[in-house]
Formats: sequence, structure tokens, C-alpha cells
Amino acid sequence: MKKILGIYQNKHMHWVGDGFPVYNLFSYDRLGQMISPFLLLDYAAPYRFEPTTAQQGVGTHPHRGFETVTIAYQGEVTHQDSSGGGGTIKAGDVQWMTAGGGVLHQEFHSPEFAHQGGLFEMVQLWVNLPAHSKMTPAKYQAIEAAQIQSISLDDVGSELRVIAGQYQERAGAATTFSPVNVWDGKIVAGQAHTFYVTEGHTTLLVVLSGEVILNDAQHIEAPSLVVLSREEIDFTIKAEQDSKFLILTGQPLNEPIEGYGPFVMNSKAEITDAINDFNHGKFGSM
Repeated sequence: MKKILGIYQNKHMHWVGDGFPVYNLFSYDRLGQMISPFLLLDYAAPYRFEPTTAQQGVGTHPHRGFETVTIAYQGEVTHQDSSGGGGTIKAGDVQWMTAGGGVLHQEFHSPEFAHQGGLFEMVQLWVNLPAHSKMTPAKYQAIEAAQIQSISLDDVGSELRVIAGQYQERAGAATTFSPVNVWDGKIVAGQAHTFYVTEGHTTLLVVLSGEVILNDAQHIEAPSLVVLSREEIDFTIKAEQDSKFLILTGQPLNEPIEGYGPFVMNSKAEITDAINDFNHGKFGSM
């Protein structure tokens, strides 16, 4: 059974733009190689927005060197980028955007959601790109809820959605540049389940809501990140309350991480290049 290397909590919310109230549950500047190939995770816990005609979200901003994964639970986001991508992410959908060599991006509450108001809940995960793929052309994968395979964990409603990688015989809809699993789960109070992952993978359990007991010993209250050992292949979750969680596993990249805001590269020289390229309009235009 996997050992617990660390438990991290953050109950302090901050705003990203004026549309995304988030809790940062992990970032590479604090945990570094321990979480490779993952870089950052922001959780926009359920937050009620009143109806409005204003545009709420984040205006045009750049990215280079990694991928962003947006998982929508409640609410809608309309996005557009300089590679020609765009669309609306609705509840249950996932957007997997590869910034690669550079992209401009903007994301706002959809006009329909803004007009109606309501609860907004999403996750944004950053996944690092290996050095040889840092400058790959930008693209995005729009994954609708119906494309995501789901596994029933019991007969009372617990389930696991396979967004990327593979669990049992179910393959994720997303393609990745290095071996990565992104599993989105919910478990009903009183139920327990043992999960099996690839030995040697970084393994992160993100408890988004509820409360669970990990490995029959450790109580974990949401919102929390648990970093598990890369040794062994299994761990057990028992739900004290109805709980929502993510399991993230991936092959560590074992490469230098140099970041500056929306750029994550392997050296300071590459960061300087990214800033210069952005300033000279090489990320395209909206």
C-alpha cells in the first residue's frame, strides 16, 4: 500500500480575473519535482454568481510550455485562443489545451450562464510538457461529457470518469505527451474502494469535497492534496461523507522546471525567449 508523503490544505480563496474564485491546492513553486509532471491545480469551489450582463472571467493572456486542463462541474465557460480554438465548456465537459510553443487565450462565463446566474464549480490543472515537446504547436481537445468513459465503483452511485490515461479496461478521451492518468471520481458515504496505479508514477489524490479515510488510517477533509509514494501500486479510500476527488498519476519528467507566470520552461534563457516572443507578437492574435 502506498505511503502518504504529505497532506496539504488551502482554505484561502483568491480571484483569478473577476470570474474564477479559486483555492490553489498545489503548485510547482512549492512542491517542485515531487508533483512532476503536474504543475498546479486551482479549484473553483461552488460559488454563486448573480445574473449579469457583464463579461466575467479572464481576458487575453499568454501561455507557453505546458497544458491546461479545465474540468467543469457546474456553470459554463466560453473560451477562445489564438490557434483558432474556441467553444463553450459545459457541466461534465473537459477542455485540454496544449499551449506548447505559445498561445493567447481568454475565458469568460458563457453568455447563457452569466444571464441566468447560478453555482459555478470547476478545476483547472496544469500538466507540464517534456522538454522535447515544449515548443509543439498549440492545440486544444474539446472533450464533451458523453465522450468520457465512466466506471461504476459500486451499486449505490460511486463512479470514476477516465479523462486521460486508462483505468481497468477504460481509456481516457484525452491524448497526452507523457504517460498521465486523470481520473475524476465521486464516492458515496460509507463506501470504500481500492485503486491501483502504475508503480513509479507520481500519485496525487485531490479531495475536492467531503471527507475520506485514506488507507484505513488517515482522515482527509476537503479541500486537500495528498501526495503518495511512487513505490507500491495501491491505496484505499473510504468515504465518511459523500465525496468528490481527483486521482492524478504520471511518469515524473525529471527535468528542470523554470517558471515565470504563464510560462513554464526548463531554463531562465527559455523564459527570456518566451517573454521576448510574446512582446514581439509571436504568439499570434485573438
